[in-house]
This record gives sequence, C-alpha cells and structure tokens, in this order.
Amino acid sequence: MISFDDVETLITKRASPGIRPGLERMERLLSVLGGPQGAYPAIHVVGTNGKGSTCAFLASVFQAAGYKTGLYTSPHLESPGERLTVDGRLLSPERWMACAEKVAEAVSRDDSLRADPPSYFELVTAAAFLLAAEEKVDIAVVEAGLGGRLDATSLLTDVVCTGAASISMDHTEYLGNTLQAIAGEKFAVVRAGVPACYLGDNESLIPLFERFCRDAKAEPFVVSRDAVLGGVAVTEDGCVFDFSAGGLELKRVRTRMLGRHQALNAALALSVLSRVTDCAKFSRLTEDTIRAGILNARWPGRLEIVSGGGGKSPLVVLDGGHNPDGVAKLAESVTELWGDKKIGVVYAAMKDKDYPACIEILGKLGAAFYATAVPGAERSLTAEDAASAPRKELVRGAFENPLAAIAEASRDNDVVLVCGSLYLIGWARPRVMR
Repeated sequence: MISFDDVETLITKRASPGIRPGLERMERLLSVLGGPQGAYPAIHVVGTNGKGSTCAFLASVFQAAGYKTGLYTSPHLESPGERLTVDGRLLSPERWMACAEKVAEAVSRDDSLRADPPSYFELVTAAAFLLAAEEKVDIAVVEAGLGGRLDATSLLTDVVCTGAASISMDHTEYLGNTLQAIAGEKFAVVRAGVPACYLGDNESLIPLFERFCRDAKAEPFVVSRDAVLGGVAVTEDGCVFDFSAGGLELKRVRTRMLGRHQALNAALALSVLSRVTDCAKFSRLTEDTIRAGILNARWPGRLEIVSGGGGKSPLVVLDGGHNPDGVAKLAESVTELWGDKKIGVVYAAMKDKDYPACIEILGKLGAAFYATAVPGAERSLTAEDAASAPRKELVRGAFENPLAAIAEASRDNDVVLVCGSLYLIGWARPRVMR
C-alpha cells in the first residue's frame, strides 16, 4: 500500500538540495508536463504572515458556493498530502504518487532537467499543479512559498486576482535585508491587467504596491484604505466583524478562527472576492455563500485550541508563528483572549530564525517558559539553548521531549501555548489533539 511517506521519498530523491530561487527549471518542467499551471483560473496570495489563513478563507468561500476548489499551501504540518486539498479533502497517496511519478519521469527524459534537477518545492508544486488539472478544479487558491517573483507558484498563467497579506522581515538571506526589498519581491507577482489587493497594514509599503500595479496596468486595492472593517469582536469562539468594499456590504460576519488578526486576513479575502464577484465564472458567489465560507474556514496550527475549552482546564493552544511579526500578533491575541489567565509557553524554534526577538516578545506576557526542541529536526534549536534566551525568572526548565514540556506546563497553568515553529506544531498536533 502506498503512503505519503513513499511519495515524499520519491520527490526527495529526485530533488536538488536546498532552496534555489529561480524560474528556469520550473518553467521547463511545467512545459514538459504540458502546462498544467494554466488549466484553471487561480487566485495567487503572497505575504509573510497571514497568507495561509487568507487562502483558507478564500477556498472555503468558493467551496461553499459550489465550485470545485483546489487549495495549495506550504509547508505542511503532518503530511505532504495537506499541500493540495480539493473541496477540503486530501487526495489519496496513490493519486499523489501517480503525479509525482509523472513529474519524475519528465525530469528524467529532459537533458536540461537531469543536469539541473528542480528543488523539492518545485517538484511538489509541479505535482500539485498537475493534480489540480487532472481533478478539473473550477478555481485554485494558491499560496506562494518563499517570496513571490522567483517562487515556483508565480508561473500560474490564469490568475484572476492577486492578494498580498501582511509583509514583514523574514527569509532575508533570499529576499533582501530591508522591508522594501522583501515587499518588492512579493509585489512583483502582480500580473498585467489583473486586479491586485494588498492588506496595507504597513502604510510605508502602499506606494510600492501601487507602483507595481501602475507598471502592470493592474487595478490596485488597498484594504486598509479602500475597505471598511469595523465592529470587530474577539472571543474564544472566533471573531465577528462588519465589512464593506466595492459593493460588498456585510454585517456581523463570523469566523471561527481566533485572534483579531484573523479579521484582517478575512478582510483581505473578502476584498479579493469583491474584485471577482462580477466575473461570469463566479456568479454563485453570493452574500450567503460568502458568509458560510468565512464561518466554515479552518486553518490548523494557527491559534488553534486542541484541548480543554468549555470551562475545562488547561486550555492547550497551538500556533506556528515563527518570526517577530507573527509572534507579536500571537502575543496580542493571547493577551486579549486570556490575559487574566495563568499562561505557560512551550517553545521550540529553528536555530536560523530570529528566536531571540520572538522570545523577547513572548516574555512580555510574563508567562512561565518551558523550553523544548523539535524531535528529529537538525535545524532545531536545542532545548538548553532555547532555555538560555528568556528572562531567567520565567524559565521552568528545558525538555527534549515536547510532550514532557506540555505535561509539565499543564500542571501549573490555565492556558498552555505551544508555539515557535510550524515543525513543532506539526509534531505535537496529532499527539495532543482531543
């Protein structure tokens, strides 16, 4: 019986190592495969934080409207099969293997690709594009990987709208060491004549976004300026808000995603939808289907309650925020939701991330700190090194096994926040879900 581990093994064996920005390999591979990236209309979403949630909102709305919807995201939490879902379901390992073999065969029969094999991400993206084409999806919602301009997902050829979520400092070794440079790499995916929406949470980046749109003759939409988001109320059950933009007027929209920032991500998704509702292809996008889609959207591992709730203690919450901006949003949400509770933070990070800044932000919560590491991950910071970064009076110990850290934190706290790395969340989630 074929498993997703078998699929991952095949792709890993055929891939060149590391991250290799550039489009030549991917362009050639997709050409050899017959151009699956143009077989369906797509919405392409870039950004540093929030792009996955935005994609989840969009895909859920299209699915609620009855469109066969493909959702491509990265990285995965527990299984590579999560990277492409169709109408919210994983495809079988057999379907993935069939497409992975087609991709591997395409590489094998092309002299150029054999000499310069695509990266893991490029091979997975090619397989996902091929799967979406074979599934005959009505719409694909695609999250960019690293950056945008040189990202494999930027080769989609029937994009109906581009979305840009919050942009902050991350992956500076590939994207540049200034916010303007990083934003430029992401805004570069704006297509000629295709409407584009930017969250606009950083006002200094709005002129750059508008310049890219002007150069591409694309209609720009800045959510913070051109939409109205109000009446935001945040509870342990999700968010409620009012939204208005471009003829789309919605009162008391509800989402089950937690945190004030999810209202912003939903507003970006709604702004994108307001750009495509006039398109004849998507005439089934109505107020009712939009409301249902926003309500039903899920995005695992992002401020996700996996245990407790309903008055039961402790509450165990998972969040994959791994850069300072993402952790700052997490800390704000935790303070708003559980600021009156006793909080324990179980933390692990990759050693190439800005973990000192992240830990400093978390330290402002005054929470007890339980340092751990991601089992089997060579890039993981050791538990001892993680324990050396916070204020000493907050540290409750270093635990090589995250479950031991969670168990210890659960004895002494009302809320246990497991955070720091998506790899930690992917490892812990199936082990703590109840």
